[in-house]
Amino acid sequence: MLTVLMVIDALVALVLIASVLGQTPKSAGMGGMGGGGDTVFSGSARGLDALLARVTVVFAILFGIVTLCIAKMTM
Repeated sequence: MLTVLMVIDALVALVLIASVLGQTPKSAGMGGMGGGGDTVFSGSARGLDALLARVTVVFAILFGIVTLCIAKMTM
């Protein structure tokens, strides 16, 4: 069971990396933090960017849950 969870964790991590890299830059790095650019929570992202933002959030949560399950099983 632990091996299956590790494989799932690795696959989720790869999808998470791909979804982050597939997004277009939304601001000028740390300098644009107060600028109010398009984010997941602002509701102004459209099309593929909106889809990738949602996929990123879902897979990040899934990655955290699977990682915590692996940690709990190895204790």
